[in-house]
Amino acid sequence: MSELQAFFQQHPATWIAVASLFGLLVGSFLNVVINRLPVMMERQWKRECRALLAGEDAPAETDEEPFNLVRPRSACPECGAPVRAWQNIPVISWLWLRGRCASCGKPISWQYPLVELASAGLVGLAAWQFGPTALALAVFVFSWALLAASTIDLKTHLLPDVFTLPLLWLGLLLPILLPDYHLSLQDAVLGAVFGYLALWSVYWLFRLITGKEGMGFGDFKLLAALGAWLGWQMLPLVILISALVGSIVGIAMILLMRHDRRIPIPFGPYLALAGLVALYLGEPILAAYLGGY
Repeated sequence: MSELQAFFQQHPATWIAVASLFGLLVGSFLNVVINRLPVMMERQWKRECRALLAGEDAPAETDEEPFNLVRPRSACPECGAPVRAWQNIPVISWLWLRGRCASCGKPISWQYPLVELASAGLVGLAAWQFGPTALALAVFVFSWALLAASTIDLKTHLLPDVFTLPLLWLGLLLPILLPDYHLSLQDAVLGAVFGYLALWSVYWLFRLITGKEGMGFGDFKLLAALGAWLGWQMLPLVILISALVGSIVGIAMILLMRHDRRIPIPFGPYLALAGLVALYLGEPILAAYLGGY
């Protein structure tokens, strides 16, 4: 055990505070990922399509401005004014600016403080639940991936493989990397397989009946990743919670917000929420349910 870990074990409140502050900082970076990754994916798809249509021998286009997680600098989407360092402090800058751009006065999306606070809260919860352990660090990554992926899904109806696939592989590796992990490798593998097949089967059944696609392939991969992390035993609970919450929200949107029924509602955020509930409360819920029989 390292000296730092021993210190945090002796001072759990300090551990939770430091972890939450770190989560707040990572949340600021997650906002960059959430805003830029879909654009990067779209540009990549367009380059691949142009290359395919032009042929393999066509020269690569080089006139496109670099766009990634680092370049260009963060700027106001309305007026293009660069975001200065003091304007990029998580939550505090947004409150100081009263949610408006310092240059043009246009509103700054609520996404920024909400994602930052959610990241801090999820990391603080994991730090409190698992203590200063390697498992807590893994749950940090789990929480960040779910938060970023579900927010991107809400905005674009995309669940990027860059989140779902690494999350799946990490879930399968944890029983090997952590000897005292609560889940066996067999349960993790079965969770991944059954998780993918569960929604894959629903997708094809719905398509055969209606001729339409009811969900995206990203949902299959996300549930497979949740199955790898939580085990096959938790999959019914994850599916039940996500379907229940998704149905309630969907009906409310149709009745109260007059949401067009033909416009699909992303399912990833409800899977992510259900996965977090199952992680922290799954065993008590299942014990209470099975105890009644």
